[in-house]
Amino acid sequence: MTTKSIPALLASLLLTAGALSAAAPKTDAEIIAAARPTYPLKTCLVSNEPLGSMGEASGYIYRAKGQPDRVVFFCCEGCGDDFKANPAKFLAKVDAAAAAAAKSGKKG
Repeated sequence: MTTKSIPALLASLLLTAGALSAAAPKTDAEIIAAARPTYPLKTCLVSNEPLGSMGEASGYIYRAKGQPDRVVFFCCEGCGDDFKANPAKFLAKVDAAAAAAAKSGKKG
């Protein structure tokens, strides 16, 4: 290796390291905050109470192996237990609301 190629190699390594740090995973709080403005429901996924009626809506990231992460919101943390008992039922409700919003051209 020549001394001229060492600076080029270092520059390449620094650029790669910078790209990797820019792609660092987000925290759960950041993922939930990013999903909040475009969430298609205005009511709790479980209780149908208005989101925010019991303070700030409680965000939850549903993770299932082999599927993309999904962010859902509840009126309170207690509704999360009902969601966890039957996530498919409630995720279908979110999907229907998202499809209706897309069809009407609305977001959140």
